Amino acid sequence: MSRKSPFSNLSMRIMGEKSGTLTFARGRIVLVATLFLLFYVLIAGRLVDAILIEGYWRQHQEGSEQKKEAVLDDKSSGTLFGQDNEKAPRRADIVDRNGVLLATSLKTASLHADPKLILDAAETAKGLTHIFPDMTYGETLKKLQSDKRFVWIRRNLTPNEQKKILELGEPGLVFDYSYRRIYPQGSLSGHMVGYTDIDGKGLGGVERSFNKLLETSQDTLELTLDMRFQHVLRREVKKAMTDFNGIAGSGIIMDVRSGEVLAATSLPDFDPNGKIDDPSSSVMFNRNTSGVYELGSTFKIFTTAALLDRVHPSFNKRYDASSPIHEGNHIIHDYHPENRPLTIPEIFMVSSNIGTAHMAQDIGTEGLKKFFADLGLMSKPEFEIEEVGGPIIPRPWSNINTLTASYGHGIAVTPLQMVAAVSTVVNGGIKVKPILVRRTGESASQNSEKIQVVSKETSLKMRQLLRLVVASGTARKADVPGYMIGGKTGTAQKNVHGRYVADKRIAAFVGIFPVNDPQYAVFVMVDEPKPNKDSYGYATAGWVAVPATGRIISGIGPLIGMVPDKESEDISEPLRQFVSTSKGEH
Repeated sequence: MSRKSPFSNLSMRIMGEKSGTLTFARGRIVLVATLFLLFYVLIAGRLVDAILIEGYWRQHQEGSEQKKEAVLDDKSSGTLFGQDNEKAPRRADIVDRNGVLLATSLKTASLHADPKLILDAAETAKGLTHIFPDMTYGETLKKLQSDKRFVWIRRNLTPNEQKKILELGEPGLVFDYSYRRIYPQGSLSGHMVGYTDIDGKGLGGVERSFNKLLETSQDTLELTLDMRFQHVLRREVKKAMTDFNGIAGSGIIMDVRSGEVLAATSLPDFDPNGKIDDPSSSVMFNRNTSGVYELGSTFKIFTTAALLDRVHPSFNKRYDASSPIHEGNHIIHDYHPENRPLTIPEIFMVSSNIGTAHMAQDIGTEGLKKFFADLGLMSKPEFEIEEVGGPIIPRPWSNINTLTASYGHGIAVTPLQMVAAVSTVVNGGIKVKPILVRRTGESASQNSEKIQVVSKETSLKMRQLLRLVVASGTARKADVPGYMIGGKTGTAQKNVHGRYVADKRIAAFVGIFPVNDPQYAVFVMVDEPKPNKDSYGYATAGWVAVPATGRIISGIGPLIGMVPDKESEDISEPLRQFVSTSKGEH
């Protein structure tokens, strides 16, 4: 049996002690390393907090203050730069009656700079002026070297412009995002739809009147306009204005039953997508709603209707038009005198001022004024846009004013009032209130209230007279075969600073069709037309506005599926025979 060496026990004891010491040392090293790691993590966290988080918020707060200062500076200097609208709700769309987009909002980028982060102001200024040629190098460089932390460079960038800016690689150039108002139809519907400023606030038309609704509601706003009609109307009014070198023009198409404005153009017009330099300029002026004009013999529609409805004469009643009327210092005469007694249809057909003035005497001053008031011609009309003018009425209203107002001299109204009043006369006598925003939950032809202004019998007689004017009178150039058009011309001298100027006139025509059962009224006016080589020295309504109306009706008829009916009965035929017989007797 072998014995263990004493050295083996000693060796084992020494090895055990070494192992324990190593384990203890290793534990201390791990503990110290862990403490150092925690220490460094705390230090790193504090550095992140101090450098990134606190720095970011400080910079953000400072940038916000600088941005506010920049906005105030820009506004005080007369610019339209506003604050970022990224958080603002999207403005609601506006469409026509067929869903055609008239106004919408698109999210677009705008560019500002933080001059303290600009690496190379000179090179950046060169790059920006290359992208935006209308910017000057000196002014741009001045902005980029500003002490501010926020300076505007350009609003509403195109995607291509944004791409080029990114290619500059300048960290001090920053994009903001906001909604920009876009008008896909451009100038075609500018006056009625209106426009907004750079911050999206409505400044004209529907945009202004319904600003709060468009800002807070996402429901699409539907107008009564029909862009198909609008194209035709604008084209033909512009042609008439160009052909006769007029200074302005206007046109309206209205549903005679509902009062819905289907088209309205005012020339010259403007593109709401562009920069509006001067909101008070003539191109911004809506002649259909704000313009107040003496519309001449178109007023004979109302005087004749008043006579038939309130006095009840027969058509064969004659008024002496053989000589001018002398009333005080005024002389009333005819443009093309017949120099004989005229029946009511003849007075209307040849547009006799003398005969109409005699008719007004039978109606009486108070009777005529009340009839005009019943038609809405004596007060400012209610309408959905705020740019609406009120009529100019003689004050005081004397006997001579009764005579002259009967044929549209000395009383001025807007084209919108004229068309609504004519619609009332021809639609069966129910008063029409103009409408621009489509109603929901109601019949398209339903008015809010039905007021009978003239009888159905008077309305029928007036349609016969209006047809007579187109078939045999002063508006024959509007007689489009198959559409049975009726209407009345009006040529009036302009009142300039209280004086009537012989060579400055308003040429207007209001037509209705189909006259047997009217659906539409069409109004055309040209301001200060001049004769051309084809008009034989004339620039009256019969040469200027009447042909344009004929072309408009020819253009919109097929759009609504109205097939020309050349076989339909002409309701003016009995009157034409009556007029022919009456004229033969004299």
